[in-house]
Amino acid sequence: MDLLGALESLRRPLDRELFPLAVGEAEADRRALRELTGQLDDYLLPRLRALDAPLLAVVGGSTGAGKSTLVNSLVGADVAEPGVLRPTTLVPTLVVSPADRSWFMGQNVLPGLSRATGQSPGALRVVTSPALGAGLALLDAPDIDSVVTANRELAAQLLAAADLWLFVTTAARYADEVPWSFLRSARERSTALAVVLDRVPAEAVEPVSRDLARLLAENGLDGTRLFTVPEIALPDEKARLPAACVEPVSAWLTGLAADAAERARVVRQTLSGALDSLATRVPSLATAVERQQAAFDGLRSVVTGAYAGAMADFDAGLRDGSLLRGEVLARWQDFIGTGDLMRSLESRVGRLRDRVVGFFTGRVPEARLRDALESGVESLIRGVADGAAERALEGWSAAPGGAGLLDRLGAVESARLGRASAGLGGRAEAAVRGWQGYVLDLVREEGAERRTAARVASFGVNGAGLLLMLAVFASTGGLTGIEVGIAGGTSVLSQKLLEAVFGDQAVRTLTARAREDLRDRVRELLAEESARFTAHLETVEPPRGTADALRAAARRIEAHRADLPAADLPAADLPAADLPAADLPAAGLPATGRADGAEERP
Repeated sequence: MDLLGALESLRRPLDRELFPLAVGEAEADRRALRELTGQLDDYLLPRLRALDAPLLAVVGGSTGAGKSTLVNSLVGADVAEPGVLRPTTLVPTLVVSPADRSWFMGQNVLPGLSRATGQSPGALRVVTSPALGAGLALLDAPDIDSVVTANRELAAQLLAAADLWLFVTTAARYADEVPWSFLRSARERSTALAVVLDRVPAEAVEPVSRDLARLLAENGLDGTRLFTVPEIALPDEKARLPAACVEPVSAWLTGLAADAAERARVVRQTLSGALDSLATRVPSLATAVERQQAAFDGLRSVVTGAYAGAMADFDAGLRDGSLLRGEVLARWQDFIGTGDLMRSLESRVGRLRDRVVGFFTGRVPEARLRDALESGVESLIRGVADGAAERALEGWSAAPGGAGLLDRLGAVESARLGRASAGLGGRAEAAVRGWQGYVLDLVREEGAERRTAARVASFGVNGAGLLLMLAVFASTGGLTGIEVGIAGGTSVLSQKLLEAVFGDQAVRTLTARAREDLRDRVRELLAEESARFTAHLETVEPPRGTADALRAAARRIEAHRADLPAADLPAADLPAADLPAADLPAAGLPATGRADGAEERP
């Protein structure tokens, strides 16, 4: 894999949203992701595919700095539209040589922006000018401090796509903080840079230029080319500056366009700086992705815990005998009568069996007891599922990133998640009936042996199956140590009758198998319920391994850095500072809005 392939491997994991949850500095992480993706798409990948392509110089700066006027003055034509009202430069204008028009009209640079030849919002307006030599294009960008967010973001995108910044500021606002935040980013990424100090009164040229040079040096940008444009009274906002006022800038750009070797060095300096910045930006992004993944794991853990609790609640419902109360107990007591029958149970199993046979053959229809059991189990399932949904929703509301995700889902969907699904009742009914069929199959299987066939036949398969179901709902682990008195002795009676039919050991095995099958069916129902929550995670969760893939891509890029030929000119000969970011002093700027700590000028 070469350097281009390494960059493409970095680009692939960035195709989806990596920071959907509001955890940590999520907004800053999203912005860093947009900036990285934009620089890859708009600059690094296109430039590596065509190192000898024309140089793109972006003219950037603050509101009203005179960017468009400067561009028009440099090419001697009204190609850019200076704004009378703020914000200005609503549509970026790219001025190119006729020889380079086909290159820039294609998707070689800034592929995300459509091309237009007129004022079309959201497009890149391309105009030609014979005043520009082949090999160099000027792009008039929106204001970096525009009151319109889309303008500010577009300005940052265009600057990130540039081989060279031609940064415009004024004598009145050169120390404002916003321009310096951009200039420091140029320093950190070793972007080729030149600064134009515009609208400088004659008496202030020397002191203001000296102060600006001082600030550049203090911010690690000493050696940056600095041009001054005098303050000139123009007849209107759209007038151009006299040629003499912009001649130094024009001569420098003309020389750059004519010197292929110099252009190549500028390209390689900026390209190298952008590549170097990946060594810190990509690992930082990977760490942020891991922070998201930890939040997703936490939300998933909340759901897992809530539904594990639901399963525990169901198991408790099986153990505590509650299912043998109410309607089930009433149907059972239709047969067993009073506690006197239970007290004489040991000596009367044979007679009890005779009475049970009669019970199951018509005096009290067995379907009523079976229906009561089914209804009880369904109610228990719905109850534990409702409780789990409520706990999961509350857990998400309190967990990192959960509240934002619920807001994203909306109030209606969030409320729906907080209770069992509408279809659970039907699925629970089908599951319980399936389990009852399984129990009857167990009885048939066990009753197929000669020694038990006659005894099973005396009860009937359905009768013996119902006794086995009752035993499942009233015991904890086999039939030993059953608590006498649960639901009026139902468990003891069902145990004794079953033992009379199958034998002690067989009853233990049948009960364990029947109970575990029911638990498996309920576990599956609860898994389907919990999937309502996890499905919302899966739709927005970054793919597992994204952070590792980003770090691996960064290592591949570093391993292939030698593929890029180095610019070998000394720093003083370049149109921008090319010192590595690590060797530069800290900016040390106060948060007052000015780089030198003084009051901001109007």
